[in-house]
Amino acid sequence: MSLRLSLVIPAHNESQRLPRYLAAVRSYLPNCFQDAYEVIVVDDGSRDGTCDALRSLQQEWPALRILCHARNLGKGAAVRTGMLAAQGDLLLFADADGATPIDQESRLRRAIDQGADIAVGSRLLRSPDVACRRSLPRAVVGRLFASGIRCFLPLPVRDTQCGFKMFRREVGHSLFQAATECGYLFDIEVILEAVRRGHRIAEVPIEWSDQPGSQLNMLRESRRIFHGLWQLRHRQITLEARKQHGENAT
Repeated sequence: MSLRLSLVIPAHNESQRLPRYLAAVRSYLPNCFQDAYEVIVVDDGSRDGTCDALRSLQQEWPALRILCHARNLGKGAAVRTGMLAAQGDLLLFADADGATPIDQESRLRRAIDQGADIAVGSRLLRSPDVACRRSLPRAVVGRLFASGIRCFLPLPVRDTQCGFKMFRREVGHSLFQAATECGYLFDIEVILEAVRRGHRIAEVPIEWSDQPGSQLNMLRESRRIFHGLWQLRHRQITLEARKQHGENAT
C-alpha cells in the first residue's frame, strides 16, 4: 500500500513532551489515513532517554519509524534526515512539543489539494476559526523577528519559523536534498530555494499554543541568527547575480 502522509518530527531531549504529542498523533492519523501513513521521529542526539522511550512504543505501533543521529546536529539536520527518508505522497514536519495540534494538517492538506506545492502553517495570519495562543513576550519577539527577516530577504511568507509545514513529496525531497542549513534558519533556506524554483507556496493560518520547555532563546541567540540571515541574503544575491549574468550572456 502506498503511503498518503509522512509525518516527520525532529526531537532533541524530548522524553517529556514528545510522548504526549505522539499519543494525539496515533489517535488522529488512522481516522484520516487508515494505514496509509508513517510517523518518522528523528532523535537528534538526545541524552535524556528519548530514543529508549520511542523503542518501546515502536513495538506496538508499526507506523512509527525512529532515526537517530549519534550526536546533536541541529533541528535543520534532523528535519532533513526525516524528510529525505519519508515515503508518503505528502510530507509534513511538526515540532515535538505539539504546539500545533495534529488535526491542523487538514488545513495544509487542503491548500496542497487546491494546487500549492508547499503549505506553510502561520501563527501571524488571522482567521475567525483559528486560535493562536502566544504569551505577550513571545508574540512580540516573534513579530519582530518576522519583520527582521522580511527586511533581509524577499519572502512571500510572513511566519517562516512555524514548525508545521507540508510538501508534495517530489518537491520536499528536491528542496531538502539541496538544503545545507542545519540549525534554526533551515526553514528560510528551504523557502528561498522554493521561491527561486518557482514552486507555489500557500501560507495557512493554524491553531497554535505556547508550550513550556522551549529550547531556543531568541534574544540570546539573536547575534548568531542574524549573522545567519546575512549569509543567506548574500547567497541569494549571488545566485540572482549569476542568473542575471547567464540571461545577459544569452
